[in-house]
Amino acid sequence: MRTHYLKLLCLFLLVTVFVQAQEVIKLYPGKAPGSEDWNWSEQYLEKNAWNTPIVYNVADPTLTVFKPAAAKANGAAVVICPGGGFLALSIESEGFGAARWLAEKGVTCFVLKYRLAKASGDDPIKDFTASFTDKAIQSRQQASIPLGIADGKAAIAYVRSHAADFGIDPKRIGIMGFSAGGTVAGSALFGYTPENKPDFAAPIYAFLPPDMQGTVAADAPPLFLTVASNDQLNLQGHSVALYTKWNTAKKPVELHAYASGGHGFGVKKQQLPSDSWIERFWEWLQNQGFTRK
Repeated sequence: MRTHYLKLLCLFLLVTVFVQAQEVIKLYPGKAPGSEDWNWSEQYLEKNAWNTPIVYNVADPTLTVFKPAAAKANGAAVVICPGGGFLALSIESEGFGAARWLAEKGVTCFVLKYRLAKASGDDPIKDFTASFTDKAIQSRQQASIPLGIADGKAAIAYVRSHAADFGIDPKRIGIMGFSAGGTVAGSALFGYTPENKPDFAAPIYAFLPPDMQGTVAADAPPLFLTVASNDQLNLQGHSVALYTKWNTAKKPVELHAYASGGHGFGVKKQQLPSDSWIERFWEWLQNQGFTRK
């Protein structure tokens, strides 16, 4: 009996590891274009001032794939871009956690680690805090923004070109991003090609000031927006301006502005109405027809 129990336990552990193990794909075959001389290595920091795991010093962009169970898979896919001020990635709350939630609903998810400004030391959050006044850090941040945006568009193109490999519909590939990741996701709405056009986009409390927002194209994709009215970085206006552009152009758009939630809530539970934003996003995906099998 004990031997039988141990065999079952080992089998369960193997299955658990298999389910949790995810494929990691290099976004570019060689060095990423525009940062060929970057020679530093990606770092991971679990304990930090943000109280959530982060990744920093990303020089080689990757996609981590979260596949739904075959019985649940519905053909939809989304590239997920964590935030962190282009100095870090809130990889769990705004990346892997959101991907696991959506994969449970049948959506194939690709968490993008896009290129970031190099941290000054071993704590990029110190750089982030200093960046509001430090011109040198601001310069590094600004230089990394177009690279991150390019990675977002390249990620969409990669997923679309490999749609058959992942069992997804090439016409149901979207992009979601949080804060700085919202810059990446929101920028994918402008200047796209047939290869890298998102079929839907979800900038979540995005940093995307009006001067970074282009013209709404005639074939602009549906848009989902979420922000908290008490966002500490005062990014509410960015989402409102983007909503107004889409609404004025009579394109499908939905905005959820929660009274509280702050900035960077991701999929963390704060016992606030903003906790349910991802459920509203799922309902929106269903309403737009992206989750049909």
